[in-house]
Amino acid sequence: MPKVEVLKELCKSCLYCIQVCPKKVLGLGKEVNTKGYQYIVPEKPDECTGCTLCATMCPDAAIEVYK
Repeated sequence: MPKVEVLKELCKSCLYCIQVCPKKVLGLGKEVNTKGYQYIVPEKPDECTGCTLCATMCPDAAIEVYK
C-alpha cells in the first residue's frame, strides 16, 4: 500500500499538491510549522494510489511517496 509523507518544515502551503491529487488524499492542516505556514496533511491516506503527482508538483520537495 502506498504511503504519502509531508515534510512539514519544508511545506509552504502552496496547495498545488491538493489541486493535482486525483483521489483528494491531501488537505490543509490546522497546525503551523516553524516558518508560520499551515502545512499539508494526508487526510485520506488509505486512498493514495502512489501516483506521485503531489510530489512531482511540489516546488519545495516537501512530499515523499513510498510504494
